[in-house]
Amino acid sequence: MRKDKIYLSIFIAAAWLFLAGCAADKGEEPPSEAVTNEGDGEEETNEQADKANTTDEEKESTAPASNEEIWADLPEVPEDAAGFINQPKGKYPIYSSDWTDEQKEELKADVSVLEPLPKEASEEEYDRYFQYVYSLVAEDFPDPQDVIKKWEFGSFGDPDLPDARFHFKENYNVEVLLDASGSMGAYIGDKTMMDIAKEAIDDFMQQVPEEANVSFRVYGHKGTGDNSDKELSCSAIEQVYGYEPYKEETFQQELEKIEPAGWTPLAAALQEAEASLQEYDTENNTNLIYVVSDGVETCGGDPVEVARSLADSGAKPIINIIGFNVDTEAQQQLKEMADVSGGIFAEANDQEELQEEFDRAEEVLEAWDDWKKDALKDIDAKRVRHSFDRLGYTNEWGQKTTRMFNNISRASRALYKAEIIDVFQLDKFNARRNDVEKNLKQAKRELKEELENISADNIESMREAIKEKYDKQTTE
Repeated sequence: MRKDKIYLSIFIAAAWLFLAGCAADKGEEPPSEAVTNEGDGEEETNEQADKANTTDEEKESTAPASNEEIWADLPEVPEDAAGFINQPKGKYPIYSSDWTDEQKEELKADVSVLEPLPKEASEEEYDRYFQYVYSLVAEDFPDPQDVIKKWEFGSFGDPDLPDARFHFKENYNVEVLLDASGSMGAYIGDKTMMDIAKEAIDDFMQQVPEEANVSFRVYGHKGTGDNSDKELSCSAIEQVYGYEPYKEETFQQELEKIEPAGWTPLAAALQEAEASLQEYDTENNTNLIYVVSDGVETCGGDPVEVARSLADSGAKPIINIIGFNVDTEAQQQLKEMADVSGGIFAEANDQEELQEEFDRAEEVLEAWDDWKKDALKDIDAKRVRHSFDRLGYTNEWGQKTTRMFNNISRASRALYKAEIIDVFQLDKFNARRNDVEKNLKQAKRELKEELENISADNIESMREAIKEKYDKQTTE
């Protein structure tokens, strides 16, 4: 080959390399402060490689026909306390340190279904995209009605309470219904949910006064979660103890036999409890029911209607429902059961929180025992307990505010990394996030003030006022 041809080839190759380098230099990179690394676990180069390796089938499986399919069911972003309290719980109420690699990948897939936000997007389009981000990480903020119901429950025996269910009677009957469906075999820490529930129930029963009658009913404890075992499991409802005074050895023998197994016949279990309570009328008996469940009815019953019927029965029991490590669907059903029955709903996510709910019941039983002995009520202790309840309520609100703020940031950055929004649009998302935080803090201040204004002598009137203000039915 002639030298002049060799030099020409070298020159052309060098020119191509130079032009390629210039083109790469023109690619946009966000300012370092706009996107912070909170342990998302992947470098930008890896994300680009992932995008390049995504098959056409994967793209078709994640992308909807249009954004309109997503917008159809999106709730508005709340601006006040009632809205935050009643908002649907999102998919990712997770603390920053608890995100797993699998959840990060799920979030990436969830935001990647959106079409890119137009460069000249309208404010309405920004709002829609932010609504979607918000719906993924929305928290279940605590309801002040639940605090007031607990205070009313804690005022058990006060003759000035207008609800006669809370007046002490000569006889006291308490029943615990335990969900023994297969999902109760899941672990929290180093214990299964069933083991945690057993420990809490056994400890509670040991504190019951000698004169009180106790009952223990279990459901879903036979068969498996397979369809072939559904009929067997849905008919598996058994009162394994009671109504009779607590005998430790006998009760613990029955408790030890129970293992998580099959389906969840919650409605039918409540119906059997109603039948058992027929002989214990409210004129002569104080009746209390505790339901511990980790999921929704799966046997075709309507536990909400049964709870309503049970509350209207002659026994008129106070129904305490504990949602143990529940998802959004179960939380809504269990809370509705409490609402229609005038009962108390509480959510417990671990052993400590479950034990706290039974501790509250123990205090009421002790008060009944004192009443039987003509002891005086300790008003000061009640005021202290109310103070701690208010503090716990506002602390939970603040913790969930911080967690949701961080998760909105995470989901917004995921939108940026998926090239759904650019760095300048990310700033607008952050501004909307800041508005949400401001509204949450204002709601917390208002709720704290309302709870501080409630005293023993106005608990009933304030309960009605707060129900009207924050109840979901009145905000729709």
